[in-house]
Amino acid sequence: MPDPIQSSGKPLAPSLGKQSFALLLLLAVGVLAGPGAVGQEAPLEIHVAPQGSDANPGTRDQPLQSLEAAREAVRARLRDMRSGNRARAPITVLLASGDHRRNHALLLGPEDSGAPGAPVTWTAAPNATVRLLGGTTLLHFQPVTDPALRARLPAEARAQVVTASAEFLDSKDPATLASRGFGRGVQVAHPELFHGGRPMPLARWPNEGTFTHIAGFPQDRAQGDDHGGSIGTLPAGFTLDTDRPRRWADLTNVWVHGYWAWDWANSYERITSFDPATRLLRTAPPHGLYGFRQGQRIHFVNVLEELDAPGEWHLDRAAQRVCFWPPPETRAAETLLSSLAEPFLRLQDASHVEIRGLLLEATRATGIEIVGGTSNQVVSCLLRNLGNHGVDVQGGSHHAILACDILDTGDGGVSLTGGDRTTLRPSGHVVANCRFQRQGRWSKCYVPAIHLQGVGHRAAHNLIQDHPHCAILYWGNDHLIEFNEIHHVALETGDVGAIYTGRDYTFRGNRILHNFIHHVGGVGMGSMGAYMDDCVSGTEIRGNVFHHVQRAAFLGGGRDHLVANNVFVDCHHAVELDGRGLDRSPVWRSMVDETMRSRLNDVPLELYRQRYPELKSLDAAYGPPGGPALTGTNFLGVPPSPNRVERNVCVGPWLRTGWNATTNHLHLEANLVTDDPRFVAPLPETARATDFALRPDSPAWALGFQAIPLSRIGLQPDP
Repeated sequence: MPDPIQSSGKPLAPSLGKQSFALLLLLAVGVLAGPGAVGQEAPLEIHVAPQGSDANPGTRDQPLQSLEAAREAVRARLRDMRSGNRARAPITVLLASGDHRRNHALLLGPEDSGAPGAPVTWTAAPNATVRLLGGTTLLHFQPVTDPALRARLPAEARAQVVTASAEFLDSKDPATLASRGFGRGVQVAHPELFHGGRPMPLARWPNEGTFTHIAGFPQDRAQGDDHGGSIGTLPAGFTLDTDRPRRWADLTNVWVHGYWAWDWANSYERITSFDPATRLLRTAPPHGLYGFRQGQRIHFVNVLEELDAPGEWHLDRAAQRVCFWPPPETRAAETLLSSLAEPFLRLQDASHVEIRGLLLEATRATGIEIVGGTSNQVVSCLLRNLGNHGVDVQGGSHHAILACDILDTGDGGVSLTGGDRTTLRPSGHVVANCRFQRQGRWSKCYVPAIHLQGVGHRAAHNLIQDHPHCAILYWGNDHLIEFNEIHHVALETGDVGAIYTGRDYTFRGNRILHNFIHHVGGVGMGSMGAYMDDCVSGTEIRGNVFHHVQRAAFLGGGRDHLVANNVFVDCHHAVELDGRGLDRSPVWRSMVDETMRSRLNDVPLELYRQRYPELKSLDAAYGPPGGPALTGTNFLGVPPSPNRVERNVCVGPWLRTGWNATTNHLHLEANLVTDDPRFVAPLPETARATDFALRPDSPAWALGFQAIPLSRIGLQPDP
């Protein structure tokens, strides 16, 4: 499949205008058939409209009503082409304006596939606004009149809160909150309320944006945290410094969310008991994570008595009732309650299928799932208000997510899994030119906007913002992360990177090129720009701009990294290196002596040593293949070297080493650390990538610094 947007090293023509770029993008993703493509027959069209009928023939004047009927019509036309030995022609399913309501997934398989140059396209009709809707519009809100209900509401809410029936929810699917978060599997979300196109917060205490804290835990049940600290055991519970839960009449479905021991590991747990006398609170199994640490942040959700702010709501499944305080500025806006517990579309071993120009809204699950197959594309879609992910790609090859907006997801944005780590065969999957905003609404940690797993994915020209944890998370080999803009991430967590990976010496061939990472948050242990955690190695970090990032290029004990030709402005520090692989304490020695050693044995090492020759240098630490392993007192750890840091420009704090690392572990060459690198213009506080261009008289050029293609960073014009 051609590259949807050109990668590094192939600059666009300087005179390319917006219309020309749109044409180029269409050609690149295979929408326009060129010479030699299938195209001997005119494209076939099938029309669908909410007011149509499945008894109709599917023409523009007599459209079908359901997507399932359209699927059967596509299959019939594909059979006709095959049986008549005719050239494959493109087939387009055109959806008319309106809401196409869904109560189950549309399944597309091999029999629904197009062919190279002749895709099957599901798209909005020209000038149509099409929504696949997985929820129900709530129309009949009433003031609260029930005395018992009014008594449970805060006094200031009684005149503001309105109620509506939720009897339409499937009684066989209780669909309440579930334990989810770090270390938990993906859980289909509970029904959620969306108002004016945005998710509304469940009634909570403290209110959104604030937390209370764990006051302590039973000391006779304390345990170590492997780092010299003390935490409480999970079954024993934890204490509060308030008796606030005494106000809550019913704890049956009240949940507590917490960063129980670490600021990078959260979960939601159901309350089982609260003792007002001791203020001891216990949760249902699986309890929390790791243990309960004094001072860690928590808050409570789904508490009717805490419905005290505009936007908050509460769902009582037993009473089949929604209570809601509408924001006054959008009181008349649409209000939806999600109910669909499946993706809108599930492609299972389908190929050459395009999903284009649709709005997908209000499922409790993932928007689109693609499993297996080849060359499927999701183009120019808006996916919002989803319980899990936007798009989940599992296996297959050359799938592409292009020019989409993915907003307000409970878990991540786009997850790409593919390629083969046993052969290093790349997947060819791409996510490009997409806007991601407000992922991680529920699961918070390790649910990035873009998740790359396997071999050979590309994430390019995306805009990612407003995330509680990491923006791009990758595992595996030969991924290309380039031309993305990332800002205002790590807003609620700590010890996190805007771009993150960790804990495997065999994750090699990954390149982080020409990204703009700025204004990154972080609590507790703070945040990083490009975080090479727990001795991961062999990453190229080149040509990026880091602005207002706590620790920009963080090398956490790893080797064979290249940090070159980057611009660092107001970071603390620009480059940081530690030597945790040399630490002799049990937790870190176990990581490099057991975990990292075993992961070397999980891959075909001969192939990897051929592809990535730097791996051979680990023989000095572990012993050569086929020879005696260095273990016990013979194993001295793994030093964080060699690493190369070359031709970077830095304004502000430059370099920090520590925790068994020194500057001797780095090859430092031709870096410019200065108060004035001579940018073209003074930097505004809200600088754009292009503001970091250097003047011709900058001293960086004499050191070998190369111009960064700043205008190509971030979203690009598209149709």
